[in-house]
Amino acid sequence: MLSLNLAVEALTGVSPHFDERIIRNAAIDSRQVTPDSLFIALPGERVDGHDFVPEAFERGANSALVSHEFPEEFFQLDLRQGWQSDLEVEIGDSPVCLIVEDSLSAMQTIARFWRRKLDLKVIGITGSVGKSTTKELIAEVLSQQYRTLKSPGNLNNEIGLPLTILQLTEEHERAVLEMGFYVPGEIEFLCDLSIPQVGVVTNIGTVHAERAGTIEDIARGKAELVEALPSAPDGIAILNYDDPKVREMAEKTNAKVFYYGMSPEADLWADQIEGLGLDGIRFRLHYRHEVLHLRVPLIGRHSAHTALRAAAVGLTDGLSWQEIVNGLQSGKAQLRLVAVRARSGAIILDDTYNASPESTLAALNLLEDLEGRKIAVLGDMLELGQYEQQGHRMVGARAAEVASELVTVGERAKTIAASAANAGLATNMIQTFEKSDQAVDYLKDNLTTRDIVLVKGSRGMQMEIIVTALETS
Repeated sequence: MLSLNLAVEALTGVSPHFDERIIRNAAIDSRQVTPDSLFIALPGERVDGHDFVPEAFERGANSALVSHEFPEEFFQLDLRQGWQSDLEVEIGDSPVCLIVEDSLSAMQTIARFWRRKLDLKVIGITGSVGKSTTKELIAEVLSQQYRTLKSPGNLNNEIGLPLTILQLTEEHERAVLEMGFYVPGEIEFLCDLSIPQVGVVTNIGTVHAERAGTIEDIARGKAELVEALPSAPDGIAILNYDDPKVREMAEKTNAKVFYYGMSPEADLWADQIEGLGLDGIRFRLHYRHEVLHLRVPLIGRHSAHTALRAAAVGLTDGLSWQEIVNGLQSGKAQLRLVAVRARSGAIILDDTYNASPESTLAALNLLEDLEGRKIAVLGDMLELGQYEQQGHRMVGARAAEVASELVTVGERAKTIAASAANAGLATNMIQTFEKSDQAVDYLKDNLTTRDIVLVKGSRGMQMEIIVTALETS
């Protein structure tokens, strides 16, 4: 496992030869510290991690990365000037502060060093929509044969990814890492830390376009993953054949390309996709001359793509069909959308984690598959930049085809309402509100046991308030 010796060697180039002190975990939140953790004190806009170093030590951390000195009661090693090879230090059992110039950069340096000590295969995942669910399902498939670590939650940036790497041990055989993108060079940097041999790209969409730029900018940024892969046969790029901008990434990699999708032109493809509502999906899967009929507990027809990605990783890693199917049917990968029962008896589809045009259209497709009076409660989709109007209009037009009634929350979502009306949804079936709590009051008075209610919007719209209120009142 990672040790304090190795952490100091990563930062200074010299091994200090302390008594072996194992680092079993890494955390930036003192509340997540477990015994023998490395605590990384990061300065933030609202709080400074340095203020929580004492608490981290009380919870069992045995070391901390800090960027300034502390009172004398803490054992401190100042690494800002490197390490003298002949220096002898007795640290005993005391927690130790490693003083560095920049604690975030130091964490990344240790993660880069530790990754290169390990002999394992890393699967990197990027794309605009579906990264987290894809990561979960790929990990389920690979876990059928290999000791596998996956990124917790959506830790997919310059902080979260190195934290995940620091949790790897020599026993791990596979790591499944999610990679986010906001600025050029970000995924390239994450690849330098993690050295992926397999790259999975889900799709290219307008999510976070306000920060990330145009669709072309987003595609270039996501392509950094496949550009970083080793040449074939060691590197494998698993690409969505149905998305032209992902398909074109084949020209940017020296890795072996494996396509998945709904087209027979793909290496692995699916057809006869049937939504079973909350019971999952059924589809037919094709690979070379083999045909499999599968039913998996993933909600929504769009989840067939998720299943294809996980199956593709399994196939290229030598897993048997039985192992792949067992992983696909594990039922542990449905992260975002969950169904809950309102006090009124209505079924609430809680998809409030976040929203983009692509993910909202997928959620509306699921709503269409269900039996009952369909109500779409949709909030603003934020950070779409130049695609804001277009994205909200697309969603409104689709909502008119699917929903019996539309409720919108927020200023931007008024475009959804207007588009739905233009597409033929009766105006008396459209309600617009500025805030979530106003929508709650309306829905409380109007839901019945036969209603299916989709609730979705960007995180900033606090759409979860609606779900919580309908569940409890």
